Amino acid sequence: MKIAVIYWSGTGNTAAMAEAIADGAKENGGEVSLFSVNEFSGSIKDYDKVAFGCSAMGDEVLEEAEFEPFFMSIENDISGKKIALFGSYGWGDGQWMRDWEERVNDKNANLYDTGLMINGMPDDDGKEICKEFGKNFAAY
Repeated sequence: MKIAVIYWSGTGNTAAMAEAIADGAKENGGEVSLFSVNEFSGSIKDYDKVAFGCSAMGDEVLEEAEFEPFFMSIENDISGKKIALFGSYGWGDGQWMRDWEERVNDKNANLYDTGLMINGMPDDDGKEICKEFGKNFAAY
């Protein structure tokens, strides 16, 4: 089972989440590849499952310079794929995640649970939550 964890992080918060999610997925037997969005050069089609991470930006939207163009370029390839979403935030009520979930569902992807959101940098408890999210996503 090949799993990609692809994320954008401006301050390191979402990167910390991505690392913990990848660790959890590995612990549950996944062959996991971890990429920041600017490092990913493969094809989404090469993976059985993909976890995407992006923090809330501006008026609760995905980061617009790197992540949004990347996601737009691959979102037609997620139909039928098992997808997980995660990201950090510092304000708002999670509207960016609800919008992102709807967008993924509109592409007929198999969305795992609801998107995982952590306020700011994940502390030890937050990292454990991320790790469990990764373990459960690997089993999904």
